[in-house]
Amino acid sequence: MLAAVPFGGLHICCCPEPIVNTFAASPQSVIARTVVATPRGDPAAVQAHLDALTKPPGSLGRLEKLALQVGVVLGDPPPPLEDAVVFVFAADHGVAVQGVSAYPAEVTAQMCANFSGGGAAINVLTRACGAGVRVVDVGVAADLAGLAGIEHRKVRAGTDDLSAGPAMTASEVEEALALGMEVAGGGAGSTGAARPPDPCLVGVGEMGIGNTTAAAAVTACLAGAAAREVVGRGTGVDEGGLARKRDVVERAVARVVRDEDPRGDAAAVLRQVGGLEIAAMSGAMIGAAARGALVLVDGFISSAAALAACRLCPGLPPYLVASHRSTEPGHAVALDALGLVPLLDLDMRLGEGTGCALAIPVVRAAGALLREMATFESAGVSGPNEGPSRVGS
Repeated sequence: MLAAVPFGGLHICCCPEPIVNTFAASPQSVIARTVVATPRGDPAAVQAHLDALTKPPGSLGRLEKLALQVGVVLGDPPPPLEDAVVFVFAADHGVAVQGVSAYPAEVTAQMCANFSGGGAAINVLTRACGAGVRVVDVGVAADLAGLAGIEHRKVRAGTDDLSAGPAMTASEVEEALALGMEVAGGGAGSTGAARPPDPCLVGVGEMGIGNTTAAAAVTACLAGAAAREVVGRGTGVDEGGLARKRDVVERAVARVVRDEDPRGDAAAVLRQVGGLEIAAMSGAMIGAAARGALVLVDGFISSAAALAACRLCPGLPPYLVASHRSTEPGHAVALDALGLVPLLDLDMRLGEGTGCALAIPVVRAAGALLREMATFESAGVSGPNEGPSRVGS
């Protein structure tokens, strides 16, 4: 029996227990049946706990809002989140042939080798914050079988050129969505073997040359925005590259919106202008929330995936935390459409889940407030004065 739980201005469509996703049926039908897990904490009770801590109410600012979200989603007190993990989904894009990136397409595979060797930014930052990283090849246009530490789940070797026609088939979108749900959603893996307990805090990042172009087109379609509002320099294209990129996105979006408003059909938008890693990220977010995990959204591409995921699973937003604000202009559009305020603003635009890695300690700290901080009563500290004589500290 489903129940609507108010939280954060939204009503979450919930079920009594987290859903364990199996993929014997059509992946799209599985997504259609998926709802997020029941929040473990009562919002009013968690807020009362926060207000009883030894501080003036609200004095920790947005950290208290984050603590409320952590306590509602994960329970009060929440777990320490020591086993947090960042997923990096990798895939290539056919649109790269249009000169929309400052780097050649082969960099996607080369960066996967860098991930394998532990030398990429996401490797360094996850080590620094004590988190894990899992790299999943969902569509790299190269054979990565010899790379250790890469999960080989290739749907196909890159997408088609979205400027010339649909990037993928409907079945490929479904397979990528289902793959992401399985990878982040827990239960048996693709071999049916038992897996260790899944983390309660999951970051979702990516790697794919050309994917800011796909993310811009996805965001424009789902947010109803103009190409000029969502297209940025990505990896650092010059003025000519930026003009080509805008033209590509404008033409692709015009093709999608020609017949009908695409904002209500995220699967169709992913098929037309998305990427294999973007679809897999959408599935990962849905799968993680279905088992009750908190999901860290990275930058622009990850937020485009989150936008698609929220259209597919309307109960998802309260389980999402925006880790940072990218310098890509489309990220502000996506965040606004999602109703998310990012934790950090460090002028980053790398991707890989690097913003998630930096946000993990902040989320852990928010949970620690609920788990470890004394209340006025337990510490024997006097509460605020009553009436107009009350003064600040």
